[in-house]
Amino acid sequence: MKFKSSVIIICILFISCQKDLELIQGCTDKNAINYNPLANINQDCRYDTLKIYQTTPYNLIVPDGFPDMNIPNDNPMTVEGVALGELLFHDPVLSANNTQSCASCHINSNAFSDPNQFSIGIDGFSGFRNASTLTNVGWNNFLNWDGSAISLEEQAFEPIRNHLEMNNTWSNVENDLNNDSVYLNLFRRAFNINYIDSNSVVKALAQYERTLISANSKYDQYIRQQIQLSPSELNGYVIFNSEKGDCFHCHGTNLFMNNEFNNNGLDIEPFIDLGLANITDNENDKGKFKTPTLRNIEYSAPYMHDGRFSTLEQVVEHYNNGGNYSTTIDPLMKNIGIGLQLTNQEKNDLIAFLKTLSDDDFLNR
Repeated sequence: MKFKSSVIIICILFISCQKDLELIQGCTDKNAINYNPLANINQDCRYDTLKIYQTTPYNLIVPDGFPDMNIPNDNPMTVEGVALGELLFHDPVLSANNTQSCASCHINSNAFSDPNQFSIGIDGFSGFRNASTLTNVGWNNFLNWDGSAISLEEQAFEPIRNHLEMNNTWSNVENDLNNDSVYLNLFRRAFNINYIDSNSVVKALAQYERTLISANSKYDQYIRQQIQLSPSELNGYVIFNSEKGDCFHCHGTNLFMNNEFNNNGLDIEPFIDLGLANITDNENDKGKFKTPTLRNIEYSAPYMHDGRFSTLEQVVEHYNNGGNYSTTIDPLMKNIGIGLQLTNQEKNDLIAFLKTLSDDDFLNR
């Protein structure tokens, strides 16, 4: 009941057409003739033809230095769609037993990632990859560590029906949502539909996820000349952006990712997890995984596709030691068998810089 009350409150706060809400509140007799919670209501409590709602364009602000976000033509951003997506993201109704939501494994304070190595689904089963951060996820050309989805809409289909995660069916989700008068009205206002289907659900989720923008870290404030970095952070910045640290090749640009797949020398062959090759069936893609953003890296532990590293110190040590050779190793891993040979102070400085990518506003949104 507490959640339902929150839904109604947020609906009133964020959704337009206040007069329509007041009218519905004053005429809610489900025994009225031709009752339909999505229909326009006349003064006699009779439901007339379906009302067409005017949606409000969402003002998505792209940070300076970021590329334009690729938003599908069939899913434009609206205030109503984003608000609905946020409710769905935090509502356990999407899981088979109503115990888990998207937010259960993508936790706000952990940069929308899971602090556990592997997430546990509703039936107690563990996955085999770490839940990725959703920081600036709207700029990802591929989703999931192996690139199995090419859009946020496509990705949102997966967790609901994955037996290791929410273990639900879309028919069940649709049935639950269509039997909820609050959601019926919210979807009506966001998409002008009178039946909630899976496509409208994933569209709303994707709209909300595109608002998860992080661009106000200490580093960003330094670039805007609002603050100064410490000597250690500045030295780490130099190491990061030079061959000494060799980080910038894969984590360059303001997104701190390259939207590509790389084998960064984690394992020798044969690989336990084939990564991208599972999707492409290409031998040359074995052991390659999507390069994640380093923004908010301080809070998105554990690290790598399988969460094998629990600290930034362990991550830096992996590269400092040189990693492991394999036939698909990325050419950018130029120090295989040699390592970066950073001193303890240089490693500390590099980590100090990485922590300047933490965005408190984003973590506490």
